[in-house]
Amino acid sequence: MKSIGIVSITAMALLLGLGAPGFARQDQQEKPKPQEQPAKPQQKPEEKPAQQPKQEPQPKQQQQQHPQQQPKPQPEQKQQQQKQQAKSQQDQQQKQQQDQANSNKQQQQQQQQKQQAKSQQDQKQKQQQQQQQQQANSNKQQQQERDNSQKQEQQITKKQQDQQRQGQQQQQDRSATQSQQQVRGQQQRSDQQPHVQQVHMQTQQEQHRQEGEQQGAWQQHRASNWQSEHRDWQQRGGYNGYRIPEDRYNGYFGSDHSFRIYSYPVMIVGGYPRFQYGGYWFSLADSWPEYWSSNWYDDDDVYIDYSGDGYYLYNRRYPRDRIAINVYLN
Repeated sequence: MKSIGIVSITAMALLLGLGAPGFARQDQQEKPKPQEQPAKPQQKPEEKPAQQPKQEPQPKQQQQQHPQQQPKPQPEQKQQQQKQQAKSQQDQQQKQQQDQANSNKQQQQQQQQKQQAKSQQDQKQKQQQQQQQQQANSNKQQQQERDNSQKQEQQITKKQQDQQRQGQQQQQDRSATQSQQQVRGQQQRSDQQPHVQQVHMQTQQEQHRQEGEQQGAWQQHRASNWQSEHRDWQQRGGYNGYRIPEDRYNGYFGSDHSFRIYSYPVMIVGGYPRFQYGGYWFSLADSWPEYWSSNWYDDDDVYIDYSGDGYYLYNRRYPRDRIAINVYLN
């Protein structure tokens, strides 16, 4: 009987020992709530049964180990969450700033590429314009060279034609003069033989008389002070006489066609000497300079030129002087 009692007591003790920790854990889990009410801890000693004084040390050990397993207070969690949120927001802002910077950099690169492309296009257009301008200048220069070449060829051809016409006209004039001389010779030979010597003497006398009359007419129109006495056609009111046709003028007149007056027929009309050249008759409308030689009309090379307001006679020995002249058909 004693052994059975000991065994039962031991079993009861074990059951009480195992059940006590469970009740202690429940009390510890519910214990934070009573901490907010300061009056309740004073009542706990009264509620504890007096029959379990031996079991109190075990809950104390469990109470000493339990605080290590309790969760962190609420304010620390909030601070940690706030820190995490702040860090997350900071990371997100940095990422947005980085994305914005990358976007700006990409836009700048695109803008630079557009500007470079535009600059290259402008440069290409400028080069094309320069090439076109150079080509146009080259074409213009080539056209000018062709025009100048054609003009030169035309001038050479025209000059040759003028020289040919002049040679033909001079030959015709010489032939006409020779024909007149032959006719005069035949007329003289056709006269009676007894009167040949007398006619010859009369012809020589007539020739001397005409030469003296012509020389007197030339000397009569010599100026004493030509610079103050002479007048050009503008001072005379303009030239109103006969005008030589252009094709005829180009063949016989101008500075390239000089001659000597007494190589062609000369006569006196109204007291003024009149000479023939190029199929026309010419007479001086002005006096000739006193410093010219006395027989310039026989020895000097002269030419006739139209100088804007009328016809003038020029002496190659005195190229700065010019004498106004009139033109007649016969």
